Amino acid sequence: MSINLKYPILLVHGMGFRDNRFIGYWGRIPKALENMGCTIYFGYQDSNAPIETNASHLAKRIDEILGESGAEKLNIIAHSKGGLDCRYVISTLNMGDKIASLSTISTPHNGSKTVDKVMKIPIPLLKIGCFFADCWFRILGDKKPNTYKVLCSFTTDSAAEFNKNNPDHEGIIYQSYAFVMKKPYSDIFMLIPAIAVSLFEGENDGLLAPDSVKWGDFKGVYRGVGNRGISHCDEVDMRRMPFSKKQGDGVSDIVDIYKNLVCDLEKYGV
Repeated sequence: MSINLKYPILLVHGMGFRDNRFIGYWGRIPKALENMGCTIYFGYQDSNAPIETNASHLAKRIDEILGESGAEKLNIIAHSKGGLDCRYVISTLNMGDKIASLSTISTPHNGSKTVDKVMKIPIPLLKIGCFFADCWFRILGDKKPNTYKVLCSFTTDSAAEFNKNNPDHEGIIYQSYAFVMKKPYSDIFMLIPAIAVSLFEGENDGLLAPDSVKWGDFKGVYRGVGNRGISHCDEVDMRRMPFSKKQGDGVSDIVDIYKNLVCDLEKYGV
């Protein structure tokens, strides 16, 4: 399969990991898209920095890519918090004229009711945990991690305020995708948060329920073939392999989602 996109693609990662030369955030996805004819770039922003901090970095990165590629605009595919970083770039930092599309994969546009509950933990205890998280992410390379501030940005009230201050930019294609696990223990890394989110919000990908991530042209809720489902980690190909060899009602390989996504972008003429 070969396509001809008008603009390059910028992949923007979420929390908890960084774009890395040796251990990529996106697994097999970039190579698969390049094999289709896409030109791929990466955001390289901090893992756990606040939205404003990462957005400032991404704005510079976008100008850098446009200068290097000679393109007029970029298509952005963003996972999780990365989608919020990008919306801030577009609306608050007034870079909408440089973006053709924003496709978000499980981005908490509407906040999380589960995080609302988490924020009821005594603040000193919460900040202690976030402090140790920040120490770890500095070791991994973050320059300005602030896990507590990031966590606060995921409440439903913060999301509502963010959405009011960052309306969609006219002329940009906005589309969003949701995924769900079939059982909490389908992904051991997501076990505990999946159980918590299921108690407050129902089915989820281990972190976010579908209602949290709907924005723009909502492409629906995707489920995996077999009994595993698709976790928040699976969405960026953390296992570097298909979910199943089976074909049927559901996704057998996350790479296929991204292939279909860029085919849709080609139809939009971007």
